[in-house]
Amino acid sequence: MRLRLPAWTATLTWKSACFIVVMCCSLAAVVGALVHVEVTRQTVATARDKALGKLHDASRAYQAGEALPPESGLDPAELPASLRALALSGHRGTIVADYEDRPVMWAAAPADGRALATTVDYGQSARTISGLDNAIIGSSVLAIGGTLLVGAFAVTRVTRRLHQTATVARRITQGDLDARVGDARTKDPSRHQDEVATVAAALDTMAGSLQAKLLSEQRFTADVAHELRTPLTGLQAASELLPESRATQLVQERVRTMRGLTEDLLEISRLDSGSEVVETDLHQLGRLARRVVRAAGAETETEVVVLRDAHVETDRRRLERVLGNLVANAHKHGRGPVVVTVDGPVVTVRDHGDGYPAYLVAHGPQRFRSGGKGHGLGLTIAVGQAEVIGARLEFGAAEGGGAVAILTLPEAPAAVP
Repeated sequence: MRLRLPAWTATLTWKSACFIVVMCCSLAAVVGALVHVEVTRQTVATARDKALGKLHDASRAYQAGEALPPESGLDPAELPASLRALALSGHRGTIVADYEDRPVMWAAAPADGRALATTVDYGQSARTISGLDNAIIGSSVLAIGGTLLVGAFAVTRVTRRLHQTATVARRITQGDLDARVGDARTKDPSRHQDEVATVAAALDTMAGSLQAKLLSEQRFTADVAHELRTPLTGLQAASELLPESRATQLVQERVRTMRGLTEDLLEISRLDSGSEVVETDLHQLGRLARRVVRAAGAETETEVVVLRDAHVETDRRRLERVLGNLVANAHKHGRGPVVVTVDGPVVTVRDHGDGYPAYLVAHGPQRFRSGGKGHGLGLTIAVGQAEVIGARLEFGAAEGGGAVAILTLPEAPAAVP
């Protein structure tokens, strides 16, 4: 089973900190080892020269029959066995070993088939090496800590700018086309731009181009719908003057369809522009749902079930528009019975047809894509109006078959006694 690390270990700050620590530790270990080896070599060499010099004096005294220097003697019992064997083989040598609970440097040489040995104190040299090691460790820890702090500060500045860029990208995705990163480096041409500034500038440019394109399309849609409204109004009035016939009915039906499509396009353009003004008031949700069903003329085919009524603070006209579009879509594209259920601030509209298309459940309604019936604008308007009043509209498949739309409204705060 693969070990799953915490989410914070995937951050750039954590990875950079680990990299800095590993590199600093590696560098400190290499430098510390080199310094330790070199200083130890020099210290040992100095102690060895001193011990060999004292051994030379002892050898001269032995040959002259004089008293040996202090801490010198023939075949001392404490002489390490390896150095004793070396001296008895006819060679001189030195070795560091403990003598009377203190480190000493032994030196020995052959003397008439015996081992002439002497010692010099090695405690100060050992303390020097130990102090150096402690100094290396302490300075390495301080250097690693300081480097980590400076590195974390530098990396945090970069990651903070990256987080800001990501936040702006999410805002643009959610529809806030006015969002911009506005990195300081992109505003001053004299400053060199790093990679983060390049990404921020590219995102700002993309957002500006996207905003200009969408605004142009919104203006075009609004202008076309507005220009079509006047001739369609005249065409509808003229069709009413035609003599009664099957052809007249077809013309009047097509004119009404065109007028409805034009009004839907105008409503969508207003929703896209974000210029809608919400007028909220307190309403009883169950009563409002029944009124929507009665207004749709579908009271005989639509059942309203109130499991738990609730008061909601919302724009009644917009909420009625949302529910009316959902009920109309259920009758037009699904099959009866259509059931509108009120459960607190949640309204569910269900039919018993074939269900919503897969693309609609996954990505929401799309304009002029409705499987051959209608133009797909009704549900698009329902989603837009739901967003305006702060509600959430979700589409899915009902248990047992059919389509279900779930509208979740913000519940009115309880009155303070």
